[in-house]
Amino acid sequence: MNRPRIVSLLPSATEIACALGAGADLVGISHECDFPVQVHGLPVLTSSRVGNSASSAAIDSTVRLLVQDALSIYTVDQQRLAELAPDLILTQDLCRVCAVSLEDVQGAVARLARSSAVRVVSLQPTRLLHVLQDIETVAQAIGRAAQGVELRASLEGRIAAIAGRARQARSRPRVASIEWLEPWMLGGTWMPELIELAGGEALAARAGEPAPTLSLAEFAALQAEVVLIKPCGFDVPRTLRERDLIGSALHGRLVPNARAYITDGNAFFNRPGPRLVESLEILAAAIHPELFGDFVLKHRGLLLPVQNLEVR
Repeated sequence: MNRPRIVSLLPSATEIACALGAGADLVGISHECDFPVQVHGLPVLTSSRVGNSASSAAIDSTVRLLVQDALSIYTVDQQRLAELAPDLILTQDLCRVCAVSLEDVQGAVARLARSSAVRVVSLQPTRLLHVLQDIETVAQAIGRAAQGVELRASLEGRIAAIAGRARQARSRPRVASIEWLEPWMLGGTWMPELIELAGGEALAARAGEPAPTLSLAEFAALQAEVVLIKPCGFDVPRTLRERDLIGSALHGRLVPNARAYITDGNAFFNRPGPRLVESLEILAAAIHPELFGDFVLKHRGLLLPVQNLEVR
């Protein structure tokens, strides 16, 4: 069987393909595909109309205007896509804000000379189970079904082990995960499931549903005992550029002895791929450091306490 020429326009799909051993079959990626390192240097086929250098409020405003005007947030390099002549394109149909949309990909494929020969596999995970199922979907599409079964079983085993340890906890802290800073949004989709697996009580958000928007007064009323701040698409240094906003949002709104952390919302948590298990480890370290000292050490660079942030 000939190995397919794969284009992945979704960072999590790129990570899945590489975890399945198909990294060498990738011929093109999106501008957001940055892991693992073996994909560095591959042709980049997408770009964004919205950069992340502006404030959270400005980014949100720009995105809303583009969506309101029915404009695509991302563009696909049609000429380069044609030159790469892929057999398979991996994309998504979950969030038009997070990555290039299925509609845009289908439009780009329709303009290819050999469009009928190109298969498009679109992922739409909203629950942790869907993410695990997507691993097998991608595996089957690229001719690595056995590897897909093996990878899924390995990830499920790690998840079960963490959940088993978390059940030994004497308490279940109330946990809020922050998906965006302005407006203040809580993590939805698979985040409530991860919080529960890590031994916490997920607040205000429901598994499988989009991220809800809260006022700061509504956030304070939740009385969260653990707050995990991981804006979608932001790593820790990028999030720290809005430390004043975070400091003012938390000031006077945390219960006594609450713990708040900044972590990486770009590499983890918001990418529905294999590294959701590492995301679960980070959560476990934040929620129950007394039980997960190994994860505290493993991810110490990814859990930055923010209780002492000062508003300048």
